Amino acid sequence: MRVRSGRVVAAVFGVAAVFGAAACGTSEAGQAPPSSIAVPTTTASAPTTLAPTTTTTAPPTTTTTTTTTTSAPPSTTAVEYARNEAVYFSSPVGGFECGIISLPTRTEAGCQGATTPIPARPENCMVNWGNGIRVTGNGPGEFLCSGGPVYTSGVSAADSVLPVGDKVSSFGFTCKSEAKGVTCVKDDTGHGFRIATDSNDTF
Repeated sequence: MRVRSGRVVAAVFGVAAVFGAAACGTSEAGQAPPSSIAVPTTTASAPTTLAPTTTTTAPPTTTTTTTTTTSAPPSTTAVEYARNEAVYFSSPVGGFECGIISLPTRTEAGCQGATTPIPARPENCMVNWGNGIRVTGNGPGEFLCSGGPVYTSGVSAADSVLPVGDKVSSFGFTCKSEAKGVTCVKDDTGHGFRIATDSNDTF
């Protein structure tokens, strides 16, 4: 009986030792007990610092536009002043009435209006003399001998002005409005005239 009691006591002490070791949180192998409590982990986020944003405004763009004005060449008009297959116009300087016309006996370009000097009246001119100059296909320009207006379309002079520097061409003749008057030339011969209030020339 004594021996048996000793074994029981030893067994009791062995069980107590096992429970004691469990209570201390260690095992015989030195490992953590199988049941462990997870501790929530708190992660502290570092404050985010935003780098200052610098906005650079570009200086306004300056556009320089250079406009080059080139004077247009004088225009040559063939039909703007046409009336009944003829061309009529007036000069803004000197008030000359001019035309390029085709007659049954000849084709000519001429201007009527006051001009000086005037050559002596020829014997065969029985009507008005020297009130204008014309050029035909027979040679240099010559003064007019006429009984009335020749180069008129019935349109008022103000409505048929040929600007200075502009030209009209028809029937092989070209007339140009100039600063002092008008010049008309037969294209294929170069013969013609210049007329102004205080001068004139035939060639």
